Amino acid sequence: MQQLSEVFGLDGKVAVVTGAASGIGESAAQVLAQAGAKVVLGDLDGSGAEEVAKQIVAAGGQAVAQRVDIANRAEIDALISRASREFGGLDVLCNIAGVPFDGMLEDLSDADFDRVVAINIKGTLYGCQAAIPLMAARGGGSIINVSSGAIDFPVPNIGLYALTKAAVAQLTHSLAQEVGDRGIRVNALAPGATITNFTKRRLKNPDGSINEENYEQFVGAMEAMSPIAKVGEAVDQAWLVLYLASEASRFCTGQIWRSNGGSTTGR
Repeated sequence: MQQLSEVFGLDGKVAVVTGAASGIGESAAQVLAQAGAKVVLGDLDGSGAEEVAKQIVAAGGQAVAQRVDIANRAEIDALISRASREFGGLDVLCNIAGVPFDGMLEDLSDADFDRVVAINIKGTLYGCQAAIPLMAARGGGSIINVSSGAIDFPVPNIGLYALTKAAVAQLTHSLAQEVGDRGIRVNALAPGATITNFTKRRLKNPDGSINEENYEQFVGAMEAMSPIAKVGEAVDQAWLVLYLASEASRFCTGQIWRSNGGSTTGR
């Protein structure tokens, strides 16, 4: 029987993480690096991604970073090909970058629709397409996409975001069937309420500071939806990323993984 350090360890593996400047992406990059992976960090906030890479290197890991607009195929291709140039190949891709959208579907403009679809759907697809040949050349790999708890629990005013994340879930199901014969596993996270800048956007005052009253109300409401009365942190998603990136999940593909405190149980 293999040792746990071998099963969950990522020594010799190379990972690309988008959305790595903050939130779940930052935490995932840190956790993968701690497990031994060499990590390429990408984010629209290039300086933020560089700062995270510096932290990883300072802690003894290996990481590089560059700015990327995932809606631009050439830019995501360049990010993923850097894994091969810098570290010799690609084993893990974490498609974490994405954008929210607040607004009613009946008021949706073509411009809003095109922007969110380009980032959340096309950007995820572009990343997968660029990763497949590199992973196949190494005999396999793990692609981890990010869907959302919104696919299970629809609420008003986030319909566009939810439908793009439902598309990511279906992309994951379908792609897993198409690339499994090359040893590539494809899974997705569907995070529940997780405290990051992504979720804090509606809790801010006009000056950018957090409205503490709104924050407490939000946390209380999310805790009330969870049978264990918890709200997630970015690292709760990052641990799941590590599992899906490692050999521990070698029998898992085509699945949507819900780290959400049970908030959608029975719904």
